[in-house]
Parts: sequence; structure tokens; C-alpha cells
Amino acid sequence: MKDLQEILAIAREIGWGAADILRSYYHGTAKDPNLEVQYKQNEPVTVADVAASQYILQRLQATLGNENFAYISEETYQSPTGVAQPSAPWVWIIDPLDGTRDFIEKTGDYAVHIALVKETRPVLAVVVVPEAQKLYYAIKGGGTFVETRDGSVPLQVSSHKRIEDLTLIVSRSHRNQRLDYLLQNLPCQNHKSVGSVGCKIATIVEQQADIYISLSGKSAPKDWDMAAPELILTEAGGKFTHFDGTPLQYNIGDINQWGGLLASNGEYHEVLCKEAERILEQFEHS
Repeated sequence: MKDLQEILAIAREIGWGAADILRSYYHGTAKDPNLEVQYKQNEPVTVADVAASQYILQRLQATLGNENFAYISEETYQSPTGVAQPSAPWVWIIDPLDGTRDFIEKTGDYAVHIALVKETRPVLAVVVVPEAQKLYYAIKGGGTFVETRDGSVPLQVSSHKRIEDLTLIVSRSHRNQRLDYLLQNLPCQNHKSVGSVGCKIATIVEQQADIYISLSGKSAPKDWDMAAPELILTEAGGKFTHFDGTPLQYNIGDINQWGGLLASNGEYHEVLCKEAERILEQFEHS
């Protein structure tokens, strides 16, 4: 198998290629720019999602093959048929277009996620934010970098703020009463709306915000929403865990990330996790 640096170079190139495909649909310059929207389990899917997915999978498989790797992509994922699939030790977990609603509504907050997971944890990640023309990448233990067409620089999360001064990123679409109650009762009340998990995490590693909370309701975010952004954040010095402090697990058969998840610059991570659990308990009893 190639080493991770070589694999990362391939994934970065594919990330830029996927970004160009998405931008061509977003700006109406694709051969057939008609963005027909279909719904799959209440989530919108467009021809852009499918085109980017095919491109990423074909390029990865052509370059790296199927011997060493399994592939889980949002657009091609089939729910397991009740039989537990033996999970391969190395798996690519891909979201060709994270933030499809934002893509359709033209907010600019959409991203490409490409992560390589070994066993249950990410070891390599690429997150591209096409409209910002930025690509974020990380290898486990090697730090986080942002690449533009001019070159790349290392990134670190923010530090030395008071808990009240932290800025919390909130979703535009995935909201419910429990989440609203939680957000209203946390000690940090600066809120910033950003779509797509990839864009949210990019906002934290660019030091424009400090915390993001995901709380599953009837549905939960999936492995492909979280795997690449998680490594980008943690390699930049942040933390990303369940409220009880346990790490996220990927490629375990259930692709849902249930429960409360907290991503932060790491400074008050444990305090905020405990606080979130306390506030939710209050909500259940109110």
C-alpha cells in the first residue's frame, strides 16, 4: 500500500477536481446545469451530488484499487440487509456534497468530505469548501493545513478566550426544540449560522468560531458528515467527542452518529459537555 503522504496527495487532487464539478453546477456552467432535486429519506439529492460522487469514487478506485480499501459514500451507500457486513480495516468515507440544501439555496456553505478510516478512526482527511476555494487536509499526528491555489499554511484553533466569549455555530436547517433549549441555556451566547459540517469545522479552524453541537433527533448525522471534519478539527488542536467524552466511532455497521456531539477549540470542552448533559436533563423534566 502507498504511504499516507502519497495517498493524501491523491485525495487532495481529487478533492479539487470534485470542487470544480460542484462549482460548475452551482454557477450554472456545467454541460447540463439543470439542478433537478430528488429526495432520498427526506434529504435532497441533486445531479451535482451524483456527478461528484462518481468522480471521487472512480478516481480513488482507479488510483488505489479495491484490494486494500472499502468505500462508503453517501450517494452509493445501501443500508445493510440486516446481516452484519464484515467491515474492512481501511475504508474511505466520502460525502461528495455536504450541505445540499445550502447548495440548492445558494448560501455558499457546502463542502466535499473525503476521509480514510482505519478500523474505526480517521487517519487522513480532506475537506474542500469550493466557494472559498480552500482545501483543508490532515493526517493523524501531522497537524492541519489549509491549501489555496497559492500554497498551504498550518492552522490552529483559537485559544485564551473566556467561556462567555466563545462563538457557537448553529445550523440553519437541522433544528428542534431540544437543541434550541440547549443553545439558549449554554454559557456562550454568541451564535453564528453556518451550513454544512465541513464549513462549520472550517470556521472553527479559521478561528471565526469555537464550538459546534450536533444533537440527533428523529435522525442523526452520518459517518460521512463527521469523519473528515473531525480529523481536520482535532489535528488543529480542537476536540470532537460525544457529550460523555467518548470518541466517535466510524465504520462499525451503524452509520448514524446518535446522541449529543460537541466539537470545540478544546479549551472548555469537558465543561461544556457536562453543561450540555445537565441542560438536556433539565429539558426532559421541564
